[in-house]
Amino acid sequence: MKKLIKPAVGMIFALALVLYTLSSAFAQQTKNLQIKDSESQESIPGVTYRYGFQRGVSDENGQITLLIDGETWLYLSHLSYGSWTLDPKEVAEAANSGLISRQEQLHGLQPVSVISLKMSEEKDKKILISDQERLHHDAGAILGLDPVVSGIRKSSSFGFDPVMRGFKYDQLNIVVNGLQSANAACPNRMDPPTSQIALNRIREVEILKGPHALRYGIGLGGTINYIQETPNFTSYPGIYGRVSSMFETNGDVWRNDARIGFQGSNYDIGVLGSYSVGSDYLDGDGNPVPANFKRGTLGIYADFQATNRDLVQFTVNRNFARNVDFPSLGMDLRNDDTWMGSLKHTRVFSGKSLAQWTNSVYFTKVDHLMDNLLREPRMMDASTPAITQNWGFRSEGEWKFAQGKLYAGVDYKEESADGTRTRVITMGPMAGKVFYDNIWQDSQISKTGFFANYLFPLGGTVITASGRLEINEAIANNPAEEFIQLHPEMGDTQLNPGISIGAQRDLGKVFSLGIWAASVRRSGSLLERYINYLAVGMDPWELIGDPQIKPETNNELDLVLGYGREKISLELTLFGSYLTDYISSVKTNLKPRLATSPGVRQYVNVDKAVKTGIEINFKQQLTGNLSHSLGLAYTYGQDLVLDAPLPEIAPLDLRYGILGQFLDRKLQTGINLRHVIAQERVSEAFGEGSTPGFTLLDLDVRYPIGKILLVKGGVQNIFDETYYEHLSRPIGADKTPMYAPGRNYFVMVSFKFP
Repeated sequence: MKKLIKPAVGMIFALALVLYTLSSAFAQQTKNLQIKDSESQESIPGVTYRYGFQRGVSDENGQITLLIDGETWLYLSHLSYGSWTLDPKEVAEAANSGLISRQEQLHGLQPVSVISLKMSEEKDKKILISDQERLHHDAGAILGLDPVVSGIRKSSSFGFDPVMRGFKYDQLNIVVNGLQSANAACPNRMDPPTSQIALNRIREVEILKGPHALRYGIGLGGTINYIQETPNFTSYPGIYGRVSSMFETNGDVWRNDARIGFQGSNYDIGVLGSYSVGSDYLDGDGNPVPANFKRGTLGIYADFQATNRDLVQFTVNRNFARNVDFPSLGMDLRNDDTWMGSLKHTRVFSGKSLAQWTNSVYFTKVDHLMDNLLREPRMMDASTPAITQNWGFRSEGEWKFAQGKLYAGVDYKEESADGTRTRVITMGPMAGKVFYDNIWQDSQISKTGFFANYLFPLGGTVITASGRLEINEAIANNPAEEFIQLHPEMGDTQLNPGISIGAQRDLGKVFSLGIWAASVRRSGSLLERYINYLAVGMDPWELIGDPQIKPETNNELDLVLGYGREKISLELTLFGSYLTDYISSVKTNLKPRLATSPGVRQYVNVDKAVKTGIEINFKQQLTGNLSHSLGLAYTYGQDLVLDAPLPEIAPLDLRYGILGQFLDRKLQTGINLRHVIAQERVSEAFGEGSTPGFTLLDLDVRYPIGKILLVKGGVQNIFDETYYEHLSRPIGADKTPMYAPGRNYFVMVSFKFP
C-alpha cells in the first residue's frame, strides 16, 4: 500500500496563512533551489511549481526561486518526473540544502496499473512487490490481484494465463524489463509465458492497458512488463540475503525463496533460488480438487559498473516444474525445464541530448513433456514432448530535450516451436497401433521492429506519441502432409504498422483528463498459424492453423478522468475497441484425429468485433492509521458478424480493501473483499456456459520483529465459499466446474540481512 501525504491545512488556517503571507512576505529571504535527478544528478529544467501565490517553471539549470514562509506546501510537476509535493518541513530542509531531488517517473503517461501490495512506500516512490507475492510459484497468479486482469486456468495450481479486457494469449505482450519473453511449449499452454518468470528479483509489475506501449512490442490488448530490481552498489564490500518461507493449510502448500548477494562500489552479484510444492486442496464443500505440483528456480545475476558511464547486467535462470495436475485437460504436465538468460549494457551520456543508450540480448528455451500415463481408465497412452526457443535483441536510445523526451530504437525476436505427439492404442480392435502427430511442424516466426516514443508538453497538455513498424516473417520447416493439402503455401511475410497518440492535462487543482487513441495490427501466432489437429481451445474441438491468416487490428480509444487531493484519489477509465479481422475459429467438415473429439475448427478472421468497458480505482486516507481502496473492472465484448457475445470475457470484478497501520505503523492488518457478479453473456457457438457470482473475504496481519525478521499470517476465503472462476476450464466431458480452494490459513516468515 502507498502512504498518503500529510493532511491539508484546514480552511480557517489557510485563510490565516494567506493574511500572514501578505503581511510578512517583504521580510522573508529569497531561497534559490535546484531540482536534480536523484540518480544522474543532472538538473531538471521545465518543472512547474506552485508555492502559495508563487508559480513558475524551473530554468535550464533546474533553478527555482521561492520566498519560504515555513507553513506552505510546495507542489511540483514535470513531464518525465510526474507530480509530487513537499510538506513545510521538507520545504525547509530543501531550503537549507538548496536541493530538491526526484527520481524519474513515467507511469502516468498512459493507461497503466502497477501491482503493489502489503508494502508501505511513499506515494510517488517506486512500488515494490511484497515478500508474500515474491514467494508465489507462478508469476501470472499475482496479476489477478488487480481486477483488470483475470486468467484462464486449466490447472488448479499452475499456469495462470492472463486475460485483460477480453484479450488473451498472444494478444497480450508479456515481457521482462521490456525485452525478454518465453513461448508456451505446450500447445494447450500448460506453461504460459508468465509461468516462466521467476519473481525472486522482480520489483514491480506494470500493467499497460490497451495497445499504446509500442516501445516493447505489439500488445493488441495490452502489455505486462515485469521490472527487475536495479543494482545496489555500496561504498564498502558487503553481503546481503533473504530467506522466506510460507505454509498454506489448504493443499499443504510450502513455498520457499532464498537469495544471497555480494556487493561493492562497482558490483552486485548473487545467487537465488525458490522451491514450492503442493497437493490436492478442498473446495468450500470439502470436496478434493486435484492440485499436485512441484516448482523451482535456480539463478545467478551479476551487475557491474564497468565505468562511471557503463553498466553491464547479466542474468541466467533455470526453472523446472514436475508432475503438475491439469484436471481440465486430457494430459498432465510431467516435466517442464526452462533456461532464460539476458545480457544488457547501458551507457549514460552527459552534456548531450542523447542521455542514454541501451543494448540487450536474451535467449529462452522451454523443454516440455505432457502425458496421460497416470490417468485411469484410458483408451491410449499419449505423450507430447515439445520445445520452444526464443532469442532476440533490443537497441534503444533515450534523448532528453528542454521540453521533451524521445525513445527510439530497433528490436528483433525469433520464436520457434517443435513437437510430436505419440499415441499408443491400448484397447479395442486397434490395440497396439502407434500414431505420430506432427503438432508444431517445426514452425518459426521472426519479428523485426522499429519504434519511437516521443513525450512533449504543448501548453498545459502533455502529448505522448508512439509508433512502431514490425516485419513479421513466418515459416514451417517440417510441415505435415495433411496440413500441406489444406495450405500449400507455408510461409508468409506481413508488415504491421502501429500508432498511438495521447494527451493528458490538469483541469484545475484536483482534476486531470487523459485521452489516448491507437490503431495497432498483430499477426497470427505460432498456434494460430501452424497448430495441426489438436484440441487447444475452450471446447474439445481440434484446431488447425492457417499460415496465411490476416493480421488483426485493434482501433482503440481510452479516456481517463482523474481526481486527486491530499487524502483522496479517484481514477475512472473508459475504453472502446473496434476490431477488424479479429482472429477466431469456425467449425469445418474435416475429420478429427481423436475419436473423442466432436470435430475440427479452423482459425479464421472475423470481420468485425467490439470491446468496451470501465475501470475504477479509488483510494482514501480515512485517519492517520486507516485507509481504504476500491477497484472495479468490467468488459463487454460482441461479435458483430454473429451478433453474439465474444467468448471468454470475464464478468464484473469488484475489490474493496481496508488497511490499518498501528504501533508506529509497524503492525499492519488488511481486510479485503472481492465480489464477482454472474456472467450470463456467454458464447453459445463455443459451448461456453454461464457462471454464478461469488463473494470472498480475506484477512491478513504482518509485524516486523527487529530489522531483519518479518512475520505475516492470515486467512483467505474466510466464509469457506464454494465458487469457481468464469475463465477456469471445466473438468471432463460432463463439464464439472474446477472449484477454487475453500478456507485457507497461511503463515509466512521472512529473514533478511544485513
